[in-house]
Amino acid sequence: MTKRIFRSICLVAIAVFFASVTLFLCVLYDYFGNVQQDQLKTQTELAAQGVEAVGAEYFEGLSPKGYRVSWIREDGKVLYDSEADSSEMENHLAREEIREALESGYGESARYSATLMERTLYSAKRLSDGTVVRLSVAQSTLLTLLLGMAPPIIMIIVIAIGISFWLAHRLSKNITAPLNQINLDDPLNNEGYDELSPLLRRIDAQQHQIRRQEKQLWQKQKEFEAVTENMAEGILLLNTKGMILGINRAARNLFGATHDCVGKYILSVNRNLEISEFLSGIESGARKEKIIDLNGGKYQLALNPVRESGIISGAVLLMLDVTEKEQAEQMRREFTANVSHELKTPLHTIAGCAELLENGMVRAEDTERFYAQIRGEAGRMIALVEDIIRLSHLDEGTENMKRERVDLYELAAGTVRSLSREAESAGVSIYFEGESAMVQGIPQLLESIVYNLTDNAIKYNRRGGMVKVSVEPLSDGVRLSVADTGIGIPSEHRERIFERFYRVDKSRSKELGGTGLGLSIVKHAVRLHNANIELQSAEGEGTTITVVFPEGKE
Repeated sequence: MTKRIFRSICLVAIAVFFASVTLFLCVLYDYFGNVQQDQLKTQTELAAQGVEAVGAEYFEGLSPKGYRVSWIREDGKVLYDSEADSSEMENHLAREEIREALESGYGESARYSATLMERTLYSAKRLSDGTVVRLSVAQSTLLTLLLGMAPPIIMIIVIAIGISFWLAHRLSKNITAPLNQINLDDPLNNEGYDELSPLLRRIDAQQHQIRRQEKQLWQKQKEFEAVTENMAEGILLLNTKGMILGINRAARNLFGATHDCVGKYILSVNRNLEISEFLSGIESGARKEKIIDLNGGKYQLALNPVRESGIISGAVLLMLDVTEKEQAEQMRREFTANVSHELKTPLHTIAGCAELLENGMVRAEDTERFYAQIRGEAGRMIALVEDIIRLSHLDEGTENMKRERVDLYELAAGTVRSLSREAESAGVSIYFEGESAMVQGIPQLLESIVYNLTDNAIKYNRRGGMVKVSVEPLSDGVRLSVADTGIGIPSEHRERIFERFYRVDKSRSKELGGTGLGLSIVKHAVRLHNANIELQSAEGEGTTITVVFPEGKE
């Protein structure tokens, strides 16, 4: 704005200056022309009096400086001319000043010569004998006058332009200073031009409105962030071009992005081809769903369009972690297949033995063995069904099971005593040690933990081996430890031994009567008691499983 005011003032000042100079020259030129014409008339009067007094002798030896003198007869013939041969000059009767002098006694005129670029003034006086005396003088044109005065005019122009620039600079700064000093944070508390008052009042009103809207937006943003930042699901707001408008913490963690990713394109933050293909065509407004592998897990992507006045303005991408759901579904399928397989094998054995007995195809001395096999397979089926039912109850939760304070030492001691005969049959020594330790839990589940861990330690031991069960109170809980000197667990199997129906040695497990569900029951029971389980094992050296229960409180 300052530059525009500066230019305007300079242009106005220069224009006024040149207009003034032009007007001054015109007036000056006209003034000097009138003065020169009056002087020429006076000289003509004097010349006429001289001719009247002495006649033609007046012109003898006459050499006027700056003037041209002519004596013309009443018929227009030139009798004398101070600058040319009168005999060769044309008739002057048609000249304006001659004609006026013959008619009224005096005449004058002015003629311009384009060739000489000058103006000539004429003055004529009729004498008593009818002849006319005429004087003329050359007058410079306005352009000639301007060229003659060029040096001082140029100097004046330079000085005037310099003064104009200086004044324009000062004025422009003085004009804009009050505008630049306006405090827009407090528009009504300003000293400036009265003409700005309506504008300042309008700005003040708009600022109040903007502050209210900012406060509302800030409040809504805080509410949105409070909801989305604590969600486990990832939320991503995109425009139709794929630019990120908003992202919560879960989505940032999934993409490995930071807060400054807002405003960037999604492909610059994550270059996963599946996500890129899934997000293509946002502007079409189609709703999409897909499950993809991301960061070692499975996520369900749901893309929902955002419409504003019926126009697609963007989309919301919701990312749900379905890893556990998919694993649970996979486990369910595997569990169904394993149960079918585990039940089918003893049923086939029972059906086969029964068919042989029914058809009399078994010798009398072998019937006891077949009955024993049928009883053994039926027992395996019963144990398997009981374990399946127990697992189903654990999956459903413990709402129907009563929690109470239990002395884990006493409970474990009774369980070890119940397994002492089994240990003796397997040729395994079993030891129990510890002291009284109270836990808050479900007695039947605590008993199943001790029973299954001890039973496995006996079954997967070697003759002459040892099993040691201990209960130890801690400052913040209770530790149950079951250690054996058995066959141990290879490192590649340690992560999966708590899975349902998973066996390290399937042939030995079935031979020993195991269902493959014991450690799965232990894992579920430990989790329901908010306890931690830890496994240490070395192949051929033995296994130690430790369960740490939280402190039991009333």
